[in-house]
Parts: sequence; C-alpha cells; structure tokens
Amino acid sequence: MTRRVIPLALFLSLLFVLQAFAQTDPGVRGGGAGAGGALSSVAANNPVTILNFFNDGKARFQEIDSVSGTVAGEDGFGLGPRYNSRSCVACHAQPAVGGSAPATNPQVGDATADGAQNTIPSFITSTGPVREARFPFFFTNNQPDPNRPNGGVEDLYTIAGRVDAPSACNTNVIVQPSFTLAVNTNNVIFRIPTPTFGSGLMENIDDSTLLANFNSQQNNNVGVGGTFNHNGNDGTISRFGWKAQNKSLEIFAGEAYNVEMGVSNELFTQERPLPGEDQVNGLPSACRVNATPEDHTNFNTTSVATLSDTVQFAMFMRFLAAPTPSTTVPGGATSIANGRSLFTSIGCAVCHTASLTTSPSRFTPSLGNATASLFSDIEIHHMGTVLNDNVSQGGAGGDQFRTAPLWGLGQRIFFLHDGRTKDLLVAIEDHDSSGSEAITVESNFDLLSASQKQDVVNFLRSL
Repeated sequence: MTRRVIPLALFLSLLFVLQAFAQTDPGVRGGGAGAGGALSSVAANNPVTILNFFNDGKARFQEIDSVSGTVAGEDGFGLGPRYNSRSCVACHAQPAVGGSAPATNPQVGDATADGAQNTIPSFITSTGPVREARFPFFFTNNQPDPNRPNGGVEDLYTIAGRVDAPSACNTNVIVQPSFTLAVNTNNVIFRIPTPTFGSGLMENIDDSTLLANFNSQQNNNVGVGGTFNHNGNDGTISRFGWKAQNKSLEIFAGEAYNVEMGVSNELFTQERPLPGEDQVNGLPSACRVNATPEDHTNFNTTSVATLSDTVQFAMFMRFLAAPTPSTTVPGGATSIANGRSLFTSIGCAVCHTASLTTSPSRFTPSLGNATASLFSDIEIHHMGTVLNDNVSQGGAGGDQFRTAPLWGLGQRIFFLHDGRTKDLLVAIEDHDSSGSEAITVESNFDLLSASQKQDVVNFLRSL
C-alpha cells in the first residue's frame, strides 16, 4: 500500500484554516505582574508617612498565623480553632500580593501544617483554586433540608493536633464538617478569593455615581436589569465580595480574618463556630485558647504598629493601585482594540461598565476624583440556574452576583465565583442559562465570527 504524504505547504495552509475557525483562551498573560504596587501618591509618600502604612499593612498581609504566636517562623497570632488557611497572602497571591488564588493551592499544606490532623476534602487539590465551602442547607437525617437554609462558611480545618494547640483540643472534641456527605448529596458550593487591586478606588465611588450609572443602563435592549445590595446598618450601597455583601474594606478584612483564619478582632469579636455549632453549644471550650479579641489596637506603642491587623489589612488593600493592562498582549493592539469595541457593541459593557469616577479623598490624592477602570457596575444581577448557588447574602439571592470587576483579568487563573474553570470561553458560556440577565448578551457573543470572538478574548486577557 502506498502511503500518501501531505506536502508541508498544504499541511500548514490547512492548519491555518482550522485555526481561523476556532477561538481559544490564550491563558494567563505573561510578562510582569502589572499589579501589587501602591497608588502613585502613596508611593510618593503623600501625605507624609502614608507609605509606612502601606508597607506595614503589606507585611501583616503576608504573615503566617499560629494559634498563640509561639511557632517559629509564624509571626501572626490567633489561628483557629477553625480555619481555611493561615495567612491573607495564601489566598491572595496571583499575580502579586493582594491578588487572587495562586497556581499551587496552599490549602493542601495547611491541612497538616505544624502537626494538624485534618483530612483534605476531595474538592481541594494542589492545582485547583483556593476554596471556601458552604452548605446551602442544613442536614436532616443525612439529607439536605430545603426548609432549613444554611449558607454559612464551613471551615475546612481545625487546630486539633497542632503543636501549639492544647492537647485537650483533639479530633474527638472538634471535628471537620461532613464534606463527603455534602459532596455526595450535592449540598456544597464554593467561593474563591476575589482580587483586591484597586479596592480603594472601588470603595471611594459615591452612591450617587453608581445610581446615575444604573439609571443610564435602563434603556438597554439586551434584557439587563440589576439592583444593588445595601448595607443593613446605614442603608448605603455595599460593594465587596461575590454578592457585594460587604460595605467597606475594613468590614471585608475583619470578616475574612474571622471566617477564613479564625482570628477574632474588633469588628468580629468572637471566635467563629460552624453554623451548626452556633445553633447548639458553640465552639468546644477546650479549643478556645486566647482571650478575645485576638487582633486589637496595640496600646503599648506609638507608631504605625499601634493599629490592629484588621485596620492595616484594609489600609493595604485601599492603597493598592489598579492593575495595569497591556496594549499589545495577547494578539496585538488591533485585535485588542477591536475586541474592546465588540465587547461594548454586543452588550457586555451594560453590566461591565468600563469606568466610574471616584469622590474626593481624605486619604491620599490618587484616590480622589480618579477614573476607576474596573469594568463593573457594582450591581448584583440574576445569573440563572447554571451559576445559582442557593446562598443569600444581604439582599442578594441565590442566583444574584455582583458584576465581577474585570481589571486584572488577564493574569487570573480561575474564573467564576467557585473557580470551576480556567477557560474564559467557558466562563462566558456559563452566563447563558435559564433566568440569567446575560442570555441575550451571551447569544450575541455566539453570533460573532471566530476571529471576532478571539478579539474579545484577547481584549479580556489584555486587562
């Protein structure tokens, strides 16, 4: 039998044709981080000493916490009794300190660090995203009970067995949640870390600006509605978290310190039990080691060290500059520019507002009257059955999520609220499901040619 050989020139031309009819996510943009630095006025130390606050906050953000601050190499204090990880930077590391989940998941090592005796849940893997877990419903007779909504964070690990934990706090006294049961009964949802770059700009957008943008959206022809989540105390628009459930960076930091690392603080003053424990007896007394709040104002100093960790975490995030987009990578300047134009014309920009202007700032000049190119309206939108997680937070229902800011998207690894994909095209497709406000917009994307779709993806990866 004679074997036919395809000439190289013909092979290359066929390959070119095939590529012309396909679009791909080029993946995490290479090059420098383009993120993680201070706002320009903070870097210039304006006002004087503000750079000290940024640097101190960054250092605390990178500390590893132990239970009582007695483990060598672990400078922080107050870990547990339940926790998801041991430092802020563990979850916020990609592509620089303050970012999103890194390529290598630190939660695998957190399970047994310093002698801890935890089983790693099946949904935590070395190459998967950093995750927190929630059970949408409490269990009744080992089955999810839709009449008993839960939705609270089920911390992955306990301090039992750690070298700095009391011997009485063992695995018989404090146990991990029933993750195997939750997975088997489809009663678990996940959240991944949100990047914090440019957070101070987001915090400093006035409600009136957000409302004006909302009103300008109402005549859209793509079926987008939207509303805001509001702070339950003063009624103003909240803006941080996957469902915009947190009003300010300090609340955001205090909640994360308490929920993710188990550190009580001046905003959340008790150590946190699981949602089920909080309905019965609370945390086991044998595992409550320290006086509370564990993180607090340091009264014996007169420098930046006086401030609590929670305040300094908020300062660090507040003073982080927005990510710097690329004008040429990936795909070249023409493709990126065309992709941005298509992004607007098919309706993506109705929710992903390109920029909003901040209010005057008493903190530092770079935060005031600035253009925040966040590509978000800060609103919560119905995203349909595919993304519905059956968890309500504040005024946001199970299928409502804040429009995710897209700045820095080019260097993120994991997408959507639960990190289910690394592929932008999958993330776009998942906007299309029953009940989603984005159905028409996603359909418009589907109608683009392959090269046009590639331009849109290149634009997104340039951010």
